[in-house]
Amino acid sequence: MAKIIDGKKISVQIKEELKEKVAKLKRDGKEITLAVIQVGNDEASTVYVGNKKKACEYIGIHSLSYELSEETTQDKLLELIEELNQKEEVHGILVQLPLPKHIDENAVIHAISPKKDVDGFHPQNVGALSIGESGFVSCTPAGIIQLLKRSGIEIAGKHCVVIGRSNIVGKPMAMLLLRENGTVTVCHSKTKDLAKLTKQADILVAAIGKPKFITKEYIKEGAVVIDVGIHRMENKKLCGDVDYDDVIDKVSAITPVPGGVGPMTIAMLMYNCVESISL
Repeated sequence: MAKIIDGKKISVQIKEELKEKVAKLKRDGKEITLAVIQVGNDEASTVYVGNKKKACEYIGIHSLSYELSEETTQDKLLELIEELNQKEEVHGILVQLPLPKHIDENAVIHAISPKKDVDGFHPQNVGALSIGESGFVSCTPAGIIQLLKRSGIEIAGKHCVVIGRSNIVGKPMAMLLLRENGTVTVCHSKTKDLAKLTKQADILVAAIGKPKFITKEYIKEGAVVIDVGIHRMENKKLCGDVDYDDVIDKVSAITPVPGGVGPMTIAMLMYNCVESISL
């Protein structure tokens, strides 16, 4: 019987731990402040921003909200970021992605101070991860490590296969699994004979961006499968990159969609916010 890795439950555990830490910091006269910037009114972004604010409120983190119009220029956005970089009372800065097409996302990511980059996207934090130094880590991969550890799944010595090489998930995921002493293979759109590699995986992380792409033909008997994808089907139901019903009898553990990786991303964002006060 496959173990269902419950991201909702584990994310609540992490938030409860953080709530205690924040309460202790407040007793010591320290308050954490996160600045959240949203440009335009993309529906999905509005939902994500709302969830982040709710999480801040629950844990006891003060959040500042900057809702800018779609027409906001790149210069105006960069000015606001620089202003927040200079404010000592602001510990974390989060710019909700995607941004409108006329704004260069890379320029915005570079503009946030690495010490306030709670998303873990700044090149300095990415570089720190790659050489094993401390810094903020991208929230989704950090959340996956917590899912595995808190579910009692050993990473050291395991063959871990990551499908996807994005800067936000695939690459940092590979580096974090290496840090935990996994043996890591990264697959991508140009990989030849994908199934041959994925069938060797003790731990398979699917971040491929294609609904129900991974079927049982791609999976080794007894593998642990982490599904990063999230897609809305025509029947309005959500699914991941993995065909859950097809693989469920072959895996030893799996994350569901929804309720697996998703809740962990916000939990780890909150973790980074709490860390930001000590930088």
